[in-house]
Amino acid sequence: MSAKKFFTHPLGVIASAIITTFLWGSAFPFIKLSYEHLNIEKTEIWKQMIFAGYRFFLASILILIFFTLIGRKLAFQRNTFTTVGKVGLFQTFSQYVLFYIGLSYSTGVQGSIIAGTTSFFQLLAAHFMYKNDRLSIRKMVGVSVGFAGVIIVNMTKGTLSLHLGIGEILLLIAMAFGGYGNVLAKEAAKKVDVAYLTAYQMLIGSFGLLIIGGFTAGFMPFHFDLKTFGMLVYLSLLSAVGFILWNNVMKYNQVGKVSMYLFLVPVFGVMLSSFMLNEALSYLVFIGLIMVTSGIIIVNYQKDQRNNQMKSAS
Repeated sequence: MSAKKFFTHPLGVIASAIITTFLWGSAFPFIKLSYEHLNIEKTEIWKQMIFAGYRFFLASILILIFFTLIGRKLAFQRNTFTTVGKVGLFQTFSQYVLFYIGLSYSTGVQGSIIAGTTSFFQLLAAHFMYKNDRLSIRKMVGVSVGFAGVIIVNMTKGTLSLHLGIGEILLLIAMAFGGYGNVLAKEAAKKVDVAYLTAYQMLIGSFGLLIIGGFTAGFMPFHFDLKTFGMLVYLSLLSAVGFILWNNVMKYNQVGKVSMYLFLVPVFGVMLSSFMLNEALSYLVFIGLIMVTSGIIIVNYQKDQRNNQMKSAS
């Protein structure tokens, strides 16, 4: 089966989206645990940048090594710098500068919940960038149901108030950059290979993170042991695998068709944060999960039904 057939087949899209969102959801507790074990305080933003830079630099190298081993050399092409660099600016650098700082001021549960807003920014960007990917009534209903589930999960922390702390504000802006970066990646994937795009946008983004952190905190401020190094490797792997899968799904499908799956990020993030960080978890989380799942069904079932009707008519 070709890559296009897999990533456009309903089961391929669902499997890729679930794996990706689980990996991304697990990043929240692992980053918080890394901060704890490496003694990175919330005010030490330059160390946070260095750690983020390590993560994405290693992720890009792992991708390049993997594809070299299977016989696909991804040598950098200078004529792609603008295309790849633009994605790296938003999808890695801008998003994760704010993400790593914001998460240090927030909990894993709160960060996971706010991550669900990425899909809204992604849909909004697609609405203005693509004439064939507008916010239809069907999408709006599905998004509304899914977002209602995110709100219900949010109720477990009593954060329904409109008052947001610095951590939540930074995370929200980070998700806006991430949503826009996802759409840019979709456009870039029309010109360059997805694995190539993923590796080099991360590499470029990591250089930015390392530079702004390194000149202040030093380029090697940490003392890694087996546990903390393992956390770094896992975070790098989830980035490498997650972005390759997601950028392929984005390449072969309309943004609006796959954006709803991003609602699974807060669900996985909340559950894993509760388990790994001992953060509060209540029955409302499970109600939210049902609503998020319902939103996904609404978005996809009606589309499939319409396609079946078109096939019958032909």
